[in-house]
Amino acid sequence: MIKTLAKYIGEYKKDAIITPIMMLVEVIFDMIIPFFMALLIDEGVSKGDMKNIVLYGALMMLGAFGGLAAGIIGARTGAKASTGFAKNLRMGMFSNIQKFSFSNIDKFSTPSLVTRMTTDTTNVQMAFQMILRMACRSPINLIMAMVMTFVINARLAMVYLVAVILLGIVLAVIIVIASKTFNRIFPKYDALNESVQENVTGIRVVKSFVRERDEMKKIRKASGNIYKLFSKAEKIICLNSPAMMFTVYACIILVSWIGAQMIVVDDLTTGELMSFLTYCMNILMSLMMLSMVFVMITMSVASAERICEVLNEKSDLTNPENPVMEVKDGSIEFDHVVFRYNENSEKPILQDINVKIPSGSVVGIMGGTGAGKTSLVNLISRLYDVSSGSVKVGGLDVRQYDMEALRDQVSVVLQKNVLFSGTFLENLRWGDEKATLEECIEACKIANAHDFISARPDGYNTHVEQGGVNVSGGQKQRICIARALLKHPKILILDDSTSAVDTATDAKIRDALKEERPDMTKIIIAQRISSMQHADMILVMDDGKIVDRGTHEELLERNEIYREIYESQQSGDFDENGGEL
Repeated sequence: MIKTLAKYIGEYKKDAIITPIMMLVEVIFDMIIPFFMALLIDEGVSKGDMKNIVLYGALMMLGAFGGLAAGIIGARTGAKASTGFAKNLRMGMFSNIQKFSFSNIDKFSTPSLVTRMTTDTTNVQMAFQMILRMACRSPINLIMAMVMTFVINARLAMVYLVAVILLGIVLAVIIVIASKTFNRIFPKYDALNESVQENVTGIRVVKSFVRERDEMKKIRKASGNIYKLFSKAEKIICLNSPAMMFTVYACIILVSWIGAQMIVVDDLTTGELMSFLTYCMNILMSLMMLSMVFVMITMSVASAERICEVLNEKSDLTNPENPVMEVKDGSIEFDHVVFRYNENSEKPILQDINVKIPSGSVVGIMGGTGAGKTSLVNLISRLYDVSSGSVKVGGLDVRQYDMEALRDQVSVVLQKNVLFSGTFLENLRWGDEKATLEECIEACKIANAHDFISARPDGYNTHVEQGGVNVSGGQKQRICIARALLKHPKILILDDSTSAVDTATDAKIRDALKEERPDMTKIIIAQRISSMQHADMILVMDDGKIVDRGTHEELLERNEIYREIYESQQSGDFDENGGEL
């Protein structure tokens, strides 16, 4: 874990090295101040020697300013190193997430990934800063202060030694008990983020069904669980303070009492007693800081482990050693394909799929929910790998291609489309960042999106709100089709992506695709038979199998289920001049 995290210190190594050095310098200055204070009292004040008072006073001031300067430099470099470290961790996680296959993503929920990149990273950042500063300063301060007390008077220093050992045992017990509670907190953060995300993204549904109170109960419960665990952990940690204060006052009383007796018999001077009491505070404050460091590290260990899980996760899909960089054409072949999302599951999602799709053809796929339609097309762009068999594109197994090269030639338009904050033009250029305005207009005309875009006051520069909330479902689908066309793919997959437009618009899109992109292989997944009835081949799927295939006319003639669906849709289909959903 430490080795994994250390790689992300990166360009901030210099600051990470300077910080503990500055802490050491600060401790040295802090340690010499009580020493000069003792000399000022014994050699200056007690003897009435103004020269020594000025000398040792000046040396104390120099020590104070030196410690202050070192502390400021250390604080600055420590803050820079820790915040830079957190920045690199976030970028490292985000970069690795982009490489995940769908099966990798399935291991981590979205709220969990958000928690790891925010709360967990902040915890690790704070712990790293405390390690660079307090964890370096406190042990050195403790050891040097202890050494100085033994140099002054070994007998009196034994009071501190016993106190440090006893207090160390108490703090260790507190930390061990508290750490068990802290380890249970972060999964609760995931649950809270999940509830918040669901509520915010589905706020229209929540309000439509008047479920605000129920959502409040869920949030209150998730937040309450975090509160209870944190309260329990903090109650344990709070025992630090009384244990520390008891030790401090006990040491002061014992040192004052024993020291006073030693002064009477001339075994100790007044200045040495004063420096002893100062070192007492240094020692005990160092212990307090160490306890805070251990608590923070205890909290951050669970966070660090969760971060490392994301950083160390390897994609299930990798490029071959010498990948093919060019897709010859849009032909597709499924050869005895079997697919499982989980290799341990007994029943596969797809079972013995065999089908050949010539380049440039139009293929329709229909079937009930859970038939395996989307799983089938996901294999074409290698979003998943087959469990057995092979999927070939352009005559080659998809596992032989460079994944980016393959996916650049396979455009997928989903039913639930995503538009990002920005303008229509910026969203369209996700398909091709170098696309000209004319090319974007051409793609939008094919997708039947140009008219409603140009009707907006700002046209293609109209701003799209987050999630595309200022665009209707049908408009969003057509923009996404245009975006996919700008890639100029050899294969276009429409996964129920015209479900929110009327049949007349659907027909216009199909006709435009046939006329403008005749060489492109088109796969249409739809529940509406009118969307695929002119396809060269229609696949009927059920329970992960292809149960029938043929043209619209062939299936009408021999497949009773297909015929019943067609007749029911014909009697209750949308009006050709109807509006979009």
